[in-house]
Amino acid sequence: MKYGIKMFAQGIVLLSLVTTASAQKPPAQQEVLAAMKRATGFMVDTVSCRGGYLWYYSADLSERWGEAPARPSQIWTQAATPDVGEMFLRMYRVTGDEYYLRCAEKAADALIYGQHPLGGWHYVIDFDKPGLDQWYRDVFSQFKWGMEEYRHYYGNCTYDDNTTQGCTRFLLRLYVTTLDPAYREPLLRALDFMLISQYPNGAWPQRYPLRYEFVHDGLADYTSYYTLNDNMMRDILDVLVEAWEKLGNEEYLEAALRGADFLIASQGPEDQAGWAEQYDLNMQPAWARTHEPAGYMPRQTVECILQLERFYLMTGDRRYLAPVPRAIGWLEKSTFKTDSSGHSLLARYYEPGTNKPVYQYKTDKVNELGYGIFRYDSDPNGVEGNWIFTTVDVAGLKKGYERVSALSPEQAKARYSAEKTAEPRVPKTDPAAVRTLIESLDSRGAWIGEFSVYDMTITMSSETPVKTIKGIALSSFMQNMNMLADYIETGTRHKAEGTRGKD
Repeated sequence: MKYGIKMFAQGIVLLSLVTTASAQKPPAQQEVLAAMKRATGFMVDTVSCRGGYLWYYSADLSERWGEAPARPSQIWTQAATPDVGEMFLRMYRVTGDEYYLRCAEKAADALIYGQHPLGGWHYVIDFDKPGLDQWYRDVFSQFKWGMEEYRHYYGNCTYDDNTTQGCTRFLLRLYVTTLDPAYREPLLRALDFMLISQYPNGAWPQRYPLRYEFVHDGLADYTSYYTLNDNMMRDILDVLVEAWEKLGNEEYLEAALRGADFLIASQGPEDQAGWAEQYDLNMQPAWARTHEPAGYMPRQTVECILQLERFYLMTGDRRYLAPVPRAIGWLEKSTFKTDSSGHSLLARYYEPGTNKPVYQYKTDKVNELGYGIFRYDSDPNGVEGNWIFTTVDVAGLKKGYERVSALSPEQAKARYSAEKTAEPRVPKTDPAAVRTLIESLDSRGAWIGEFSVYDMTITMSSETPVKTIKGIALSSFMQNMNMLADYIETGTRHKAEGTRGKD
């Protein structure tokens, strides 16, 4: 997880829904559909850049941000454009209105414009490419704490934060929906990128094509390392498995199985049987960014446990379950405290070999470029920020493993198949909240909220370099649209069930 993101996210305030409309008549479906269309029209026609999106916009659209302040010519691939595209696909499925399919296609076209020739994506697409290098120097590199992946423009593609994976998944679902050959070639190129960037041992680098050019703070360029950080491999494996299931190409399944084999091979030794965020080419836990020391990590270990259990369900091969008890045992052994709910508190990292906890401190020192320097210690006293610690429901992990392990291979595969084909659960919606959402749209069709964004005038001097503004948060737009879609879908299902009952 990016150091900056965690701090930044704590300041976000999503749109608050305060309603006095509980006694009003529930909104009619046509009223909800009209609100959805109006909100979408404003985002697509006025806010988006060529069908692509950022994270935040000021109310007057004069300022905009991805993870950092963005140029008007930029869109974000990380947690933005592909996510909105998938949301539009859902709107199309729920409403049957091809308008939403066209909106999804616009998002896909924007992503295809920025696709690397080899098939992957970078965090950001800039439709004014000559200005990208200068923007890196003036904006992206100007953060005292964390954000080190933005200090240097590699010009390659990244798997960090579900970037290439999210774009690929969206193109896959769009192509399966439309069977439009215009999306087949970019999709296959993206999937081929996942195949060619995989190491022979089943791992993937964080970035590809490989670069070794950004050495700083006494650390090697980590981007070629075997990487699990931020659930990177989980997201790759999920896309490959889905592509195999929907397109039938066995190469995708074979690559996914090699990836799962890497998880088995990279588990720590018997007395420290967790997983690290990244490994060097000698398969040893490695240091990445200056706030990511070499160590075994509880958060990543939990994700590896869940992923291996999933591969058992998918394949019925019990060797995927073999590492799990040792990993759970390491989490139990490494717990330094239990909270009131019975969950284990663990350090963020544990030192390879000694299993000493590794805690992180900010210091008042900076390096030669003005970036903040961290200190590491096994003493937790005085650690700043509760994100340093990790909370794990170890008891829940044990029960989950016992349930999965009790299934025979045939039962496991049957359960996996049933879960894949089950109809998605649609959350119940409060008609009063839906009414409030509709009425809170402004005259343009925008939902305006208050949230925190980076203030570039203080990012190199302040511990919390943010400012509060009123504007449009992409996450709120998607959340609100999905609530309206839930309302429509729930009503449609109830009508269908009523019709079947009469028959």
